[in-house]
Amino acid sequence: MLESLNSGAATDPALSARFTLSVTGVSKSFGGLQALKNIDLNIAQGTIHGLIGPNGAGKTTFFNIITGLYTADAGEFRLLDKPYKPSEVHEVARAGIARTFQNIRLFKEMSVLENVMVGRHVRTHSGLIGAIFRTSSFKREEHDIKLRAHALLDYVGIERFAQFKAKNLSYGDQRRLEIARALATDPHLLALDEPAAGMNATEKLELKELIQQIRRDGKTVLLIEHDVKLVMGLCKTITVLDYGTKIAEGSPSEVQKNARVIEAYLGSGPVKTDPKSQSNTSATE
Repeated sequence: MLESLNSGAATDPALSARFTLSVTGVSKSFGGLQALKNIDLNIAQGTIHGLIGPNGAGKTTFFNIITGLYTADAGEFRLLDKPYKPSEVHEVARAGIARTFQNIRLFKEMSVLENVMVGRHVRTHSGLIGAIFRTSSFKREEHDIKLRAHALLDYVGIERFAQFKAKNLSYGDQRRLEIARALATDPHLLALDEPAAGMNATEKLELKELIQQIRRDGKTVLLIEHDVKLVMGLCKTITVLDYGTKIAEGSPSEVQKNARVIEAYLGSGPVKTDPKSQSNTSATE
């Protein structure tokens, strides 16, 4: 079992920050379409924070902005209380944000182990010269990377498939591999985009347990997920987007009872006034 997900984290004074990620006034337009409008979001350190909303609400656009795939039209960004500019994907990874994708993106012809090792290289130091001449420091670092990759595969429960090609894993195990590769970057924030998509009930339960373990081991998690029941069972705080604006934020129970959230998901008519009916309806959508 992996001893720690936070290599050297205990000595990092920045980890005393109250929020892992803070964004203020984030907006993004595509032509005439306002995808995000003035979004504020604070993700408390060591928590699982949910980001939900109907299709087209702007969730993935927000993920793409904080991880450097898109550039925001406006907004301020702070990671562990320090300003950061999410303009380049590799720089965001170095800063400490790692993500998975709604549509799985693996190196399918590479081995499972190699996929995780690729993620780990964002923390290497040997450089091109060391790789060309196979210096002793390069060999030592490669050995350490391989050990770390094996440990991460064990952590997510797929170490026995280390030498398999990634394309030969089951769908659920490919999701786990993406998480292991993201963890290999030693992120402060792990951003998961629809990690339960396509999973059966058993796989979702195992995924829930894995995400809870990641949080217990000191990571902060930002979760986009259409399975509202899974989100409600995992997250301390949930932010709800609709048509690119933030319409609600709070604990799962607060969000379930929020009239604007219920209306956004149901998409019709007056909202029922019976709190019990509201809660039961929203929790099953």
